Amino acid sequence: MRALNVTAPWGPDAIQVVEVPEPTPGPGQVLVRMKACSLNYRDFLMIHGMYGRAAASATDIITPFSDGCGYVEAVGPGVTRFKAGDRVSTLFFQNWVSGPPTLEKLSSALGFPIPGAGAELQVFSQEGLSKVPDFLTDHEVATLPCAALTAWRGLFHDARLEPGDTVVLQGTGGVSIFGLQFAKAAGYRTLITSSSDAKLERAKALGADHLVNYKTTPAWSKPVREATGGRGADFIMEVGGGGTIQESMKAIKIGGHIAVIGIVAGAGEPFNPAALIGNSAKLQGLSVGSRDMFESMCRAIELHGVRPVVDKVYPWTEAKAAIAAMGGGEHFGKIVLEF
Repeated sequence: MRALNVTAPWGPDAIQVVEVPEPTPGPGQVLVRMKACSLNYRDFLMIHGMYGRAAASATDIITPFSDGCGYVEAVGPGVTRFKAGDRVSTLFFQNWVSGPPTLEKLSSALGFPIPGAGAELQVFSQEGLSKVPDFLTDHEVATLPCAALTAWRGLFHDARLEPGDTVVLQGTGGVSIFGLQFAKAAGYRTLITSSSDAKLERAKALGADHLVNYKTTPAWSKPVREATGGRGADFIMEVGGGGTIQESMKAIKIGGHIAVIGIVAGAGEPFNPAALIGNSAKLQGLSVGSRDMFESMCRAIELHGVRPVVDKVYPWTEAKAAIAAMGGGEHFGKIVLEF
């Protein structure tokens, strides 16, 4: 069978399609034939050798991608959660079933250190897979494990929001678009930012209430304040890091919640923590979520008929082109690889 691997010196040119032995599921394991994977910014960093609780070494071989959809080919001894033929989604953290995060749970991410979904056949722990809504396509299912669950956890597990509250989504990548869709389903008012007017129009078609082009309006905290009568946003999905955290601090209301989920604009400048004290805001780091959260999210997706936004689809053997598209910020929603 074929699989993707990445090794030093890293970078898109290091992505190779290789022949490897077909895996066999051991005790508690499930063999899955992959149908689709979706890309996250984490994959972009990982392929460049820049991601992990420990830096990737020159001898590491990475099978990339955490987010995938496939069908169960076989199960190993002791497996009770699945049978052959079941359609499943991978889970980002293989060992985070429930409860709060711990170092052990957060050290079980697919792609690195655990071999990921970028292979025609792959074995996973039965605890690291979940069944998914029947009405979604394989491409759509593949977008759920990281981006969707990150948005879901931020909005509904960590924050305490009420219908009518104002939610700010930064950019139009996977997490922010899922955040927009979930927020609309929950009755929140939404404001989304982008450097592209065309992408903002697409966000408006998905139900965004307020649109801000941060290229023409870099001080985007001002229109957030204006949209909320000077009160500020109840919740901000902070994906930029450097260059955006300062505006988030200015835009958040007293007692508001900023969920820090990415640094796509770079680590950037420091911020003055006095601002947090002054408005009693919460600044919380967020890294995906548990299987219990994933399954409650899937129930809500089915109830509300939420369809993930798949913007671009590439053959899985063209992962290099897909990574380049992500690096160029060309996408609106998710980029998917098809097997």
